[in-house]
Amino acid sequence: MQLREILSLDCTKSAVQCTSKKRALEMISELVAQHTGQSSTELFECMLSREKMGSTGIGNGIAIPHARMHSSDKAIAVLLQCESPVEFDSIDNRPVDLLFALLVPDEQCKEHLKTLSSMAERLNNKQVLKQLRSAQSDKELYDIMVNQ
Repeated sequence: MQLREILSLDCTKSAVQCTSKKRALEMISELVAQHTGQSSTELFECMLSREKMGSTGIGNGIAIPHARMHSSDKAIAVLLQCESPVEFDSIDNRPVDLLFALLVPDEQCKEHLKTLSSMAERLNNKQVLKQLRSAQSDKELYDIMVNQ
């Protein structure tokens, strides 16, 4: 699954005013709901349930929140660049300023894991991270993420 198939420009937001992990997950849920017609509350609950199993803060200021959607037929990704880092219970205890969320249909579990893995790899590239953190617009952020 190519990133540009699941991440759209309107699901890419730079310099987001975000005050908490909860608010970040709410914002992601609201964006996904606009594109899937699903309930943002339901989406939020799915992501929150996943976070309760263990934080998706993978360290180095990055979080990859993810969940399965029950009544959707396509995966959708959201990329948020926070104006100020937020506490996220990350494995390295550092706050998070880049969130790459992935919500997938129940039946796409294997594909979901491959996409998560490739995203983690992409976000592990110091040059890509530097570019993402210095991006000044949604378009610039999107272009950096999808142009591999």
